[in-house]
Amino acid sequence: MKVMVAVKRVLDYNVKPRVRSDGSGLDLTNAKMSMNPFDEIAMEEAVRLKEAGVATEVVAVSCGTVQSQETLRTALAIGADRAILVETNAELQPLAVAKLLRAIVGKEAPDLILLGKQAIDDDANQTGQMLAALAGLPQATFASKLSVEGERLLVEREVDGGAETLASPMPAIVTSDLRLNEPRYVTLPSIMKAKKKPLETMSPEALGVDVAPRLQTVRIEEPTARKAGVRVSDVSALLTALRNEAKVL
Repeated sequence: MKVMVAVKRVLDYNVKPRVRSDGSGLDLTNAKMSMNPFDEIAMEEAVRLKEAGVATEVVAVSCGTVQSQETLRTALAIGADRAILVETNAELQPLAVAKLLRAIVGKEAPDLILLGKQAIDDDANQTGQMLAALAGLPQATFASKLSVEGERLLVEREVDGGAETLASPMPAIVTSDLRLNEPRYVTLPSIMKAKKKPLETMSPEALGVDVAPRLQTVRIEEPTARKAGVRVSDVSALLTALRNEAKVL
C-alpha cells in the first residue's frame, strides 16, 4: 500500500506573526519556518502504518518555493521514503494546491492520501475536501484514529455528540486532527539519512495546472489590542463596574 502525505511550509507556531507596515501580508523576513503541525501529524501516521507493515511506501509532497525542500527533508527524516516538490513562486491558494495534488495523485496512484486538516497560516480547512472532490475519492476529515482492515479504511472522528467511526474503501483521503498521534522527535541520524533520500522537483506547468490566484487579499491587520482588566474589592464594586461598562457600550 502506497501512502501519499501532503506537507506545507508555514511560519513556526512558536513565532508571533508580524504584519507588514503596508498591510499587504505577513513579514516573514528572517522568520523561523517549519512544517505545518497538522501535516506533521499526518506524516507521523503514515510512517506508523509503514512500521506496522500496513504501508509499503510513504511519499511526501509539498507545493511552494524552493525553501520547501527543507520541509520535505524533515518529512524524509520522520520516515518518508521519497519526496516530491512542485516548485513555484506563485501565491498558492487551497484550490491551486488541490489541483496540483490531484495531478500528482494521478501520477503516483496512492492507496491513501493524508493531509493536515488545516494549515496554521491561513486556517482555510479546504484543501483536503477540494482534493477529494477533484479526484472523485471518498474522504474522512478531522481523523482522531485511523486503521486499515483489508481493503477497508476505518476512521474515527470527534463530533459534537462524542465520536463516530467511518468506513471507506481505498483509495481515500483523510485529514488529520491533533488527537490522531504525537509526532516523534527527529534524531540526528535520521536527518543525515534524509539527505540521501530522493527528492524530485517538478513545476505546475509540467503538471498542466494553472495556479493563478482566484482571491485577492485586500488587507491584513493586527488584532485589536485587548483592554487591561481591573480589580474590584467586592461584589458590590463588581456590579457597579458592570453597570458603568453597560452604559458606555
